[in-house]
Amino acid sequence: MGAPALDPADASPHAFPDGGTWRTEIPSCEGPEALATVLKEASALDVPVHRISQGSGVWMLTDAEITEMVDACAQHDIELCLFTGPRGTWDIGAATRTDSGGGGLRARGHDAVAGCVEDALRATRLGVRCLLVADEGVLWVLHQLRASGELPADTTLKVSALIGPVNPAAFSVYERLGADSLNIPSDLTLQQLTEIRRVSAAPMDLYLEAPDDLGGYVRMYEAAELIRRGAPLYLKFGLSKAPGIYPYGSHLRAVTLESARERVRRGRLALDLLARLGSDGGMSPLGSRLPGELQRFPLPERN
Repeated sequence: MGAPALDPADASPHAFPDGGTWRTEIPSCEGPEALATVLKEASALDVPVHRISQGSGVWMLTDAEITEMVDACAQHDIELCLFTGPRGTWDIGAATRTDSGGGGLRARGHDAVAGCVEDALRATRLGVRCLLVADEGVLWVLHQLRASGELPADTTLKVSALIGPVNPAAFSVYERLGADSLNIPSDLTLQQLTEIRRVSAAPMDLYLEAPDDLGGYVRMYEAAELIRRGAPLYLKFGLSKAPGIYPYGSHLRAVTLESARERVRRGRLALDLLARLGSDGGMSPLGSRLPGELQRFPLPERN
């Protein structure tokens, strides 16, 4: 039984500014020791890495730890992305413990937004140039701070998978609020990726293997088609059947380091599969990080 012919109309017309269609990301890298584990394993397995991301947050790292991570990533020409600030799932709001989940990770109240801004200012002063955001308001505020020069102009803002848009209209709104790459939920269909690409060229981030709290989906065999339809796309090598580690501390050291090592191995499996399918071309050059020109809402006038 032959496979149906691919429809050229389904393919994304977009790419990264360097001409590549896909990049790689190792998520949940929670500190210098986990980062060192990832870098060692990536070298051993020959896994190219464009971005390292962390989920516990800037406020869970000391200045010395952030500086160590910045320096290590700079030595390997890898983008480092740290999560900003307080989030609703950790504060005293009871609604997040209900079946509805309440407001989820969003920043509850003025003080939580201020905490995210403080994290952003602190992290960028220490050399971080990519910030992970889980609130639309925080995203808009950080975009304005970037436009005004209070955050470095080359800072990129990444939308968390836990508030990721699920339709073209929402994706377009996040882009206009200042997002430079957007995690989309890993259960979106191929057709839904095509629909998003008809309205936006902003990079997508997608877990090829999602953590259990994001569904636990494993979509490695779809990697080639995900790239064809979703480019420009970050392939995220997550890990199902792994314990949650946010917020990270030394009491979770063993599982965090083993999980970091296995995420890199999952990356090798995905890259090998792409190669067997003849679809491993089109990767952005290592060291690439900027998203290209994107659509933005007009900025409000400042008094």
